[in-house]
Amino acid sequence: MSLGFSVDTLLPKARGGGQLRMGLVKLTEDQWLQPEPDLASRKQGFADWPEGIALTRYAEKPGQELAAMLGTDGGLPEAALAAHEDMCLLQRFADEDYYRLIGAAVAWPSDWHPKDKLGLPLRALHAPIAGYEEQLASGVDRFMETLRPGPIYARCNWFIAATGERRWIADRPPQEAFAHVTPENAGETLFVRSERQTLRRLPETGAILFTIGIYVEPLGALSADNIAMLGRAVQTLVSGEGDRRGAPAYADSLVEFASRRIEP
Repeated sequence: MSLGFSVDTLLPKARGGGQLRMGLVKLTEDQWLQPEPDLASRKQGFADWPEGIALTRYAEKPGQELAAMLGTDGGLPEAALAAHEDMCLLQRFADEDYYRLIGAAVAWPSDWHPKDKLGLPLRALHAPIAGYEEQLASGVDRFMETLRPGPIYARCNWFIAATGERRWIADRPPQEAFAHVTPENAGETLFVRSERQTLRRLPETGAILFTIGIYVEPLGALSADNIAMLGRAVQTLVSGEGDRRGAPAYADSLVEFASRRIEP
């Protein structure tokens, strides 16, 4: 199964609210990364936000291995410049039973700063996500431990943002950021952001590569089915998760916009 490379093709495979789940699909090598990436945009993205690169010394060899896999010289930053996807490296150390973030090259973050996450174990990385510890943490840990070199797995998610920019760092409270949104203009003022995430183990160093492909579209540009799904899903986010995503500030407008789209 291929996840596709657009918001409209990703959303049908994403979680539509409710309990958290990994929702992994297996990809072939040619489905791994976006073909023909806009490398000029990648270069500009890192130039505009140099703090998107954060590395520990442990990222050097895995980064070099990854760069070689992508046919470029250098390490993790150069690998991320050669693809559409942002890239993170995770490693488990001999005296620990969990994986840590050892390097990140992120031009288009979904409201996070790599320097704040560098060196943290997986559970701490996901700490702001309501329900992660109870519903998903153990399953993720098992998956990471049993992942072998070769197979590529992927999943996708979605967020609602008040900006169509691929780099999204929330700098205002949701009530302020979405204050201009109404049912009448939600199609143009709400932006659906989807992350196409992949996981694979590097064969030589054993580090795990986590890639994040960012796709953003105005709500009104999506298919009718996807708009309807979002209208339903935003009402069923697990307790706390909706608050973290700012849903109370835009949910009524999104739901009303979606309901108008499906009325006969």
